[in-house]
Amino acid sequence: MINAVLPYMRTQQSGLILNITSIAGYMGLPFRGIYSASKGALELITESYRMELKAFNIKLSNIAPGDFATNIAAGRYHAPLLKDSPYKEPYGTTLNLMDSHVDSGEDPLLLAKMIHQIITSKNPKIHYKVGAFLQKFSIVLKRILPDLWYEALLCRFYKL
Repeated sequence: MINAVLPYMRTQQSGLILNITSIAGYMGLPFRGIYSASKGALELITESYRMELKAFNIKLSNIAPGDFATNIAAGRYHAPLLKDSPYKEPYGTTLNLMDSHVDSGEDPLLLAKMIHQIITSKNPKIHYKVGAFLQKFSIVLKRILPDLWYEALLCRFYKL
């Protein structure tokens, strides 16, 4: 999609591309490795394109939401919970936790207001994180804690 709009933005010598990533893109989460990896990759693509397109006055930003109270869990595709899987219990527990986090997530209006702030900003930042305090703080903890401590926190949180 980015490459599809770039010719028009280069011609007009301006534009803003806002990528929606996820707080999960800053950490590997259990049973969501592909999701975390793809969101993390989009964070890095945003950084790369931003430098490459600066000469054309094209700005790029990303917004990394945490959990928001939407119906996303109802339509989420995930691998089925197999009765004979050695991961049946931890995977099932994680799926239930993910759904409960969305159900009790932040008001989506908070995210909408942040998006409005970004698209009306003259000089938007590269990265925005929006969500519950602890979700945003988890990114800080990952930077400052030893890896094994952080992993232990995630395991405890996901009951693994």
